[in-house]
Amino acid sequence: MTVTTITRQEIVDFLYTEAKILDEWRLKEWAVLFTDDGTYDIPPLGEPDADPKEYLFFAHDTRSRLQERAERLLKKEAHVEYPHSTTVHNYNNILVSNLESDVITAECNFTIHRTKREVMDTFIGKHFYEIIRRDGGFAIKSKKVVLHLDSLRPHGKISLIL
Repeated sequence: MTVTTITRQEIVDFLYTEAKILDEWRLKEWAVLFTDDGTYDIPPLGEPDADPKEYLFFAHDTRSRLQERAERLLKKEAHVEYPHSTTVHNYNNILVSNLESDVITAECNFTIHRTKREVMDTFIGKHFYEIIRRDGGFAIKSKKVVLHLDSLRPHGKISLIL
C-alpha cells in the first residue's frame, strides 16, 4: 500500500482552480467539485456561526441544491445574471491544516470584484473549507462564505457564486 502525501501547495492550487472556474462561469463544473453530501453556506452578515435552523442564510445549499443554483444562473431567464457579470475571485492568506487527516481544512481571505452594467461591486470576507481526497484529486465537503461587510449596499443582493 502506497501512502501519498498531500502538500499545502496542492490544496492552494485546488482553491485557485475553483476561483478560475467561477470567474469563467463554468458553474456546472464548479458544482461537481463538491462531494455528494457537500454543502455551500453563506450565513447572515455579522452572524458567522449562525444556525440555519434559526437564521435566514443567503445560501444554505446541499449538493443537489447548489447544482440547481449553478444551472439556474446559466440560463437566460436568470435576468440578474444575464448577460453574466465579469468577476475576479482573489484568494489570499490561505491557511491549510490537517493535511494528514481524512478531512483537510483550509481558510482564506477573499476579495471578489464584480462588474455588470457599468457598476462595480466588491465582496470581501473569508472562506472556510473542508476538503477530501477524491479520485486522485480533491473535492469540497463544505464551503462557508463569511462576508465582512456592514451591509449589502450598494450591492443589494448576492446573485453570483462567492
